[in-house]
Amino acid sequence: MAEWIEGKIVDNTHWTENLFSLRVSAEISNFTAGQFTSLALDLEGERIARPYSFLSSPGQQPLEFFFYTATGGTLSNELVALDPGDTVLVKNQANGFFVLDEVPPCRELWMMGTGTGIAPFLSILGTEQPWERFDRIALIYAVRREADLRYLERIDQYREQHGDKFRFQAFVSREDVAGTLPGRIPAAIENGELEKQIGLEMNPEQSHFMLCGNPDMVKDVTELLKSRGFRKNRRRTPGHITTENYW
Repeated sequence: MAEWIEGKIVDNTHWTENLFSLRVSAEISNFTAGQFTSLALDLEGERIARPYSFLSSPGQQPLEFFFYTATGGTLSNELVALDPGDTVLVKNQANGFFVLDEVPPCRELWMMGTGTGIAPFLSILGTEQPWERFDRIALIYAVRREADLRYLERIDQYREQHGDKFRFQAFVSREDVAGTLPGRIPAAIENGELEKQIGLEMNPEQSHFMLCGNPDMVKDVTELLKSRGFRKNRRRTPGHITTENYW
């Protein structure tokens, strides 16, 4: 039986018509960066719950979550209307294996996320573990429109703090935006443009990939990497590709 903790909304930031972030004060059990929990509301006598990755890092309060209000998304369309002081239920125990402890030894970590799939990467990057463990970290962030690129101030802080150890590349698929790449991540891997822009070679001997977000991106990138000698990462057979689908 899941244990639910009553959380209080600290603030609700509406980034665009469909993107928003909630910061929630809730005294839940410890979690590992990259994991997810569930949020819930009681609606018309029924508890509606959905899993969401932490964007905040372990030990940070309030907890932070990043949402897309999908058409027909019953819970997200209720969460977007919450005000400071309102109540939301948070599952006490976090779950998930999209964490650095599951990543085998390697020199370079590639983090590829679409939309709100950037959340677990920001949670991970807010800890000391990736900076101490890897020689290079590349964060790839793909969205449809420029307005969907959020948390860039935080990403800029990583650039300032970690210099050449940290590389960042944004993709915007439906607009031409200076400093970003057009189209989709898989196409830029296939034609070599992503490696060129990041300045790192995708090499099975030194690279590991964490993929999160749109299942089509996850699937297509995984297949491309497999064709280049990379393997899915499993506990019994360590590999190079760790994935998390967002729906």
